[in-house]
Amino acid sequence: MARVAFLGLGVMGGPMAGHLAAKGHAVTVWNRSEAKAEAWVARHAGARAATAAEAAKGAELVFACVGNDDDLRQVAGAAFQGMTPGAIFVDHTTVSAKVTRELAAVACEKGLGFVDAPVSGGQAGAENGALSIMCGGSVEDYARAEPVIAAHAKVCRPLGPSGAGQIAKMMNQICIAGLVQGLSEALAFGEKAGMDGAAVVEVISQGAAGSWQMQNRHKTMLEGRFDFGFSVDWMRKDLKICLEAADEVGAILPVTALVDQC
Repeated sequence: MARVAFLGLGVMGGPMAGHLAAKGHAVTVWNRSEAKAEAWVARHAGARAATAAEAAKGAELVFACVGNDDDLRQVAGAAFQGMTPGAIFVDHTTVSAKVTRELAAVACEKGLGFVDAPVSGGQAGAENGALSIMCGGSVEDYARAEPVIAAHAKVCRPLGPSGAGQIAKMMNQICIAGLVQGLSEALAFGEKAGMDGAAVVEVISQGAAGSWQMQNRHKTMLEGRFDFGFSVDWMRKDLKICLEAADEVGAILPVTALVDQC
């Protein structure tokens, strides 16, 4: 069992921190909204800190799940001040590979480990402890972090040096954006053409058109319900990261660019 800190208790971070506590790890949490931290402690019986630096003091691993590059810079910078040399910072936020490499270098200078570990699986995956986690960082840092990350992971894999986890998450989001756009277009087309969307999906989902998105999202799309799960604003943020990274490496993402314009 490890002494850990968890910074950021949103729809993803809160459940992940809960799984860490349920596995017996000693968890200290911090959140910008104190009410969320208080509610988490009341439910999971962990500890709450007033600042990110305070939460990180004495922790073997410090987890973060915040919003964007700027949020991560701020939170990681504060956490680094409280961390003890040898401790590892594990970032579950979806951010740019650029900021990941920047912060990993700062961590290294301070004698700290750093693992970029963005997740896929959405709120349901976080609540069920069944996230797919893509990791970047040194072999040694990953080996120490993985047994603890396993508390909320269905699958967790090292994919290369710092930034590799974020590149893998970009690939994940590129795949999702295209599939969701294609599925929604197909259902809208079928409705205009007078088809029974549910009946059609029952047939085509068994063939080459089948996907996780089709299986899990077609019903709510047909009902016109889109106000749940992963927000459009966060996906737009992620696609912006993908398109900027594509420019850096000389890749062309026409479908992603089209979806981003919708």
